[in-house]
Amino acid sequence: MRQKLLLEISVDGVEKAVAAERGGAGRIELSAELSVGGLTPSRELLRSVREKVHIPIYSMIRPRAGNFVYSESEFSEMVRSIAVAAECGMDGVVLGVLKKDRRVDIARTRRLVDLARPLPVTFHRAFDETRDLKRALEAVMQTGAARILTSAGAKTALQGAAKLAELVAAARDRTLILPGAGIIASNLAEVVQKTGAIEFHSGLGTVLPYSTRDFAAFASEVRSLAEQLASLS
Repeated sequence: MRQKLLLEISVDGVEKAVAAERGGAGRIELSAELSVGGLTPSRELLRSVREKVHIPIYSMIRPRAGNFVYSESEFSEMVRSIAVAAECGMDGVVLGVLKKDRRVDIARTRRLVDLARPLPVTFHRAFDETRDLKRALEAVMQTGAARILTSAGAKTALQGAAKLAELVAAARDRTLILPGAGIIASNLAEVVQKTGAIEFHSGLGTVLPYSTRDFAAFASEVRSLAEQLASLS
């Protein structure tokens, strides 16, 4: 039997978080403003979701939309946001910092990783903005980040599956590659088979609008993903 596979679901509100847990998600990525890729959630949202949900929650740490090259004031805001996430009982944080030349900012990212300890850090899809994914992988591993959320630079994880498999092989046991982007029930098995990854990320944005209030439908879509992963584990 292969290692148990884990499903991470991105949400931007209490009701979605509860629905994700009800559907069988193994972990939640909590953000504000998923329509722009996710921003740092408020202290109030962090606390509210933590009160309602029992599975692990990772908080997005992203001070604004747009690129991932941050000013000193924005970086200081990220430092403060990590402290708030820890204070509110989060189980991890999600972040990414690049330099102007689109390389991973190793020094700044390592500082954030160190500040977050013992919470693990996921380096998010800023990774896909880099010019050389293999070099970026080595850079992220130098920072101490626990995992990388990526589609290997492709529009979807399925389209990037071959490169994702290369990243999984190159990362070995040093960091975990978390495929994400466009993963839904109809393509999940193929992504699992082609990438060799053991954790998978979905926001279900291609089957339900991020603004949906149909939380029963959201839970149902999560359940379809969770049941498939369980059958493949």
